[in-house]
Amino acid sequence: MRILPHSMRKLARNSMFLLLLINLMNYVDRQILAAVERPIGGEFAVGADITGWLPSAFLASYMFFSPIFGVVGDRVRRWTIIGIGVIGWSLASGGSGAASSLTMLFLMRILIGTGEAAYGPIAPTVIADLFPIEARGKALSWFYAAIPVGSALGYVIGGLLHEHWRWAFYLTLPPGILLGFICFIMPEPPRGDETRGRRALWSDYWHLLRIKSYVLDSAGMTAMTFALGGIAFFMPRYLESAGLDPRESIPVFGGIACVAGILGTMAGGIFGDKLKPKMPSSYFVVSGTGMVIGFPLILLMLITPFPACWIVIFLAVFCLFVNTGPSNAIIANVTHANVRATAFAVNILAIHLFGDSISGPVVGGIAKTFGLRSAFAVVSVLTLLGGIFWLWGAKYLRADVERASASMALQV
Repeated sequence: MRILPHSMRKLARNSMFLLLLINLMNYVDRQILAAVERPIGGEFAVGADITGWLPSAFLASYMFFSPIFGVVGDRVRRWTIIGIGVIGWSLASGGSGAASSLTMLFLMRILIGTGEAAYGPIAPTVIADLFPIEARGKALSWFYAAIPVGSALGYVIGGLLHEHWRWAFYLTLPPGILLGFICFIMPEPPRGDETRGRRALWSDYWHLLRIKSYVLDSAGMTAMTFALGGIAFFMPRYLESAGLDPRESIPVFGGIACVAGILGTMAGGIFGDKLKPKMPSSYFVVSGTGMVIGFPLILLMLITPFPACWIVIFLAVFCLFVNTGPSNAIIANVTHANVRATAFAVNILAIHLFGDSISGPVVGGIAKTFGLRSAFAVVSVLTLLGGIFWLWGAKYLRADVERASASMALQV
């Protein structure tokens, strides 16, 4: 289907809205598990060192299938792949509620990861094709604003249905199926004039590893994902260890994560785009600064009593989400449109393989031996490391963006 220029604005708006809703359900499905980890462990008679592997099962399939779907997404109709993925993971999420054993629950998490792998690396490329380079930071911030909202809803739903955890999973099935079917009727956006020259070659994919901005951005995202994944999964358990009622504290944490996450995500995108004309490396600087400030806030959280601790948690979450839009805009801006889906897919593989796929077991293991406070203190160091990687990458961004733009211009 050929899309006329005057229809692009409407297509961009509708596509963004649909992708935002899908991303919302994506993170609802992920965080419900964190909210009900304790009763699941109780029902199947296992501890945190075992339930900590449940998110790893999801992430293992998600990160390993992402590169496959990324390559496919660079070559075929993207909305079809997204629709199949959404329906697939929604069925598996509903199936999690029917799990009669821990083995079956592990299998459902693997299937959810496979479905989301068909969506994660492809959705940002649709947005990148619908918005100009100077507005991608803000556009992707709107898209990724669904992360804190969806995560918060997952915590709220899981908290309210804490003792009836199976129904928390059942509730995700109908909206996911509906959104998946809508994808099949969405018009496919053009991939841009820059892709008319030729299809991607294998040498283009290997070239990704030579883009310093891409590599350092992925390193920063990996460190952030490790820290945030471990802390987010065990936060409900931490709140309970502090003497708070999980039926009240988990929804409160979800609300705080929602508001702080949205504000942090939007602030990062807005500041990144606003500073870009005078500071070409603004996406890196904004991302790195947020992480460096977030590091002491996480440590402060561990020594601040409730209810004052809620304020510190709010500020820490805000800082940890500032990088969301800018860091993903960096990937879109320094890679050729022919390989952009694969670039996002390789990034997904890296940040989860070395990030939150192992942070659950690591945090669970440290917590079992030394307590959750010690585990959070150790993991929080990764936020500082992520900030260092992003600030380091600032020196390369301008040249890498110009090189990518020149490469695309030559192939038109």
